[in-house]
Amino acid sequence: MERLYPQLILDALKNVRYPASGKDIVSAGMVEDDIRIDGNKVNFSLIFDRPTDPFIKSLVRACETAIETYISPEVEVKGNIGVKTRVEAPQPAVKPLARVKNIIGVSSGKGGVGKSTVASNLAVALAREGYRVGLLDADIFGPSMPKMFGVEDAELYMHHVDGRELIIPLEKYGVKLLSIGFLVDKNAPVLWRGSMASNALKQLITDADWGELDYFVIDMPPGTSDIHLTLVQTLGITGVVIVSTPQQVALADARKGIAMFTGDKVNVPILGMVENMAWFTPAQHPDERYYIFGREGGVKLAQELGVKLLAQIPLVTDVCDDGDAGTPIALKDSVMGHEFLHLAHEVVDAVEERNNTLPPTNKVEVKKK
Repeated sequence: MERLYPQLILDALKNVRYPASGKDIVSAGMVEDDIRIDGNKVNFSLIFDRPTDPFIKSLVRACETAIETYISPEVEVKGNIGVKTRVEAPQPAVKPLARVKNIIGVSSGKGGVGKSTVASNLAVALAREGYRVGLLDADIFGPSMPKMFGVEDAELYMHHVDGRELIIPLEKYGVKLLSIGFLVDKNAPVLWRGSMASNALKQLITDADWGELDYFVIDMPPGTSDIHLTLVQTLGITGVVIVSTPQQVALADARKGIAMFTGDKVNVPILGMVENMAWFTPAQHPDERYYIFGREGGVKLAQELGVKLLAQIPLVTDVCDDGDAGTPIALKDSVMGHEFLHLAHEVVDAVEERNNTLPPTNKVEVKKK
């Protein structure tokens, strides 16, 4: 291995480009002038505009790879790259999602009830109906939207808008999409404390170029947590759709979720309930129904709490298969595709009903494209 010196390191790092600008990190002034060499061990720091930059981890890995590729694998650099933040004057506060007309949360009291499936297909169905739709995967610890939309290996980019660098959401099936899954290793668990998760979510909301939207659908984490409070405090949520199976255990948790949203601390309207996996119908016997998780538990809970029942979605293998394949079933002109179109119509009606109860100055008019 040839003798190491700072310019050699810089020449290797010129092969690393910052996704937001397309410039190499040396020309962009992102490599601090503090390169330290001790034998074959190299230390230096990268400089970012803010500590929550979504490309920090990927750039550190890219720098390690560049040095190993263009100099030598014998160079000890892993774990030796520091990260610093430029000190700048605080920017004026920007109202999050100022150009979004309606924000719809999709929530469940517990995991495993198909909340993400409902959220993804609801977003696609709304887009099919001609609405401008965004979808945020806020399920920090179990992001599934990259898989359901077939974009697991997608890379995020940034661009300048009114003097700010904003993340560009991916767009597929007419839906603008962001997920924490784009920023973490899909094969590793996300071991974040509550504050870290909340800050990451805020960045996906406030530092992204969502543009003008009629509906912004949020796939919330299951249960009741500080993530929910962060979303409520950050955004003016129009209303929440609660997803549950007919199973009594799921319904008990759904009841807690409804109580949280309607309580004094949160106070977000419930647009209605979706009873998912309401029954199973074999493909060979379309007229038969098997109530695997109980019968009409969601219907009864909705009646008891005075909440609108938006839809009963049957348990069908194609829904799972299409979600795993990255093609939500709401794209299809099939029985299940029309089930989710029906759900979209019900949600639109519930939003309009909610808006009609507001004072005239707070009403939101939504028009199709």
